[in-house]
Amino acid sequence: MILASGRGTTLQAVLRDERLGPLVVAAGSDVPGCAALDRAREAGVPTFAVALPDQPDRATWNAALADAIAGYRPDLVVLAGFMRVLAPQVVTRFRIVNTHPSLLPAFPGAHAIRDALAAGATRTGVTVHWVDEGVDTGPVIAQAEVGIERGDTEESLRERVQSVEKPLYLAAIRQLCEESLP
Repeated sequence: MILASGRGTTLQAVLRDERLGPLVVAAGSDVPGCAALDRAREAGVPTFAVALPDQPDRATWNAALADAIAGYRPDLVVLAGFMRVLAPQVVTRFRIVNTHPSLLPAFPGAHAIRDALAAGATRTGVTVHWVDEGVDTGPVIAQAEVGIERGDTEESLRERVQSVEKPLYLAAIRQLCEESLP
């Protein structure tokens, strides 16, 4: 299962992968009508959305999202640009993997690339990690380094980070799926 909030380019990369695509049981989002859900529907993958504004509070949203996920009985939940922090009741119920644009534990949070530049770091990268109850604190599965060049902007560095992110993420997801097969 894949959860996404935006354009769905990572979701599409998973769906196009000949080994991973057939394993995707559903795609969900917190943003009804987002492009990611359109991409999944075009590929024939069942979709659902659980929007936070449609729920009375965050706890109810997390419970509704967990129930929606559970309805598909996924072996693995892949976050692909899913821009919400999940409650412990969700992350302890499912095996969830995510990608982050830094070499964790350095620069956790939503502004990792900006933070790396502001800190004067000479390197950053991408981390694939298990999602736990913290923010970008789960065990590391894989990492790839990206050098920070003199004159880099947030946009130029993000481009280079993203160029290594999808191949690393796909390889890690493939490995996790192979390890969980009987």
